[in-house]
Amino acid sequence: MDYPTERPVDSFRSSTARWLFGSFAGWATLLLCLVGVGFVILGVRWLRNLGSLYEITDQRLIVRRGILVKTVDEIELYRVKDVRLEYSVLNQMTDIGTIALTSSDPSTGGGTFVLRDVPMARDRREGLRGLVERARVRRGVRELDMDMGDAPALT
Repeated sequence: MDYPTERPVDSFRSSTARWLFGSFAGWATLLLCLVGVGFVILGVRWLRNLGSLYEITDQRLIVRRGILVKTVDEIELYRVKDVRLEYSVLNQMTDIGTIALTSSDPSTGGGTFVLRDVPMARDRREGLRGLVERARVRRGVRELDMDMGDAPALT
């Protein structure tokens, strides 16, 4: 079966500036800048965010990480089971959040893949949810949940 050409939808990085003002850890880092330690923490955070790029297509989430040594992870959207958004009161004021994807994709090991300090996280979560649903429909994927607590015992 041929699938249509993949189409880019969104591309973004974690936001160091929004993390700095939109999280308790960011405010603590600002206070530590008074004694110099905070500048090191801020520099490390900035380099890590600079070296990470999230690209969303209508079929995949592609995560590129690294500056000197690069890695590329891909999650097929039809394999995503849940898209969760976490954010605090401070996060809401600066419009960042953490998006956690639960997936059956081998790159997540059947677990959760976390995108931290995502700008416009609420909008991006909703966009991802819609893309996941469309990818599942396109592939004909249906999810089956089974509660094994009520299953008859095998003897």
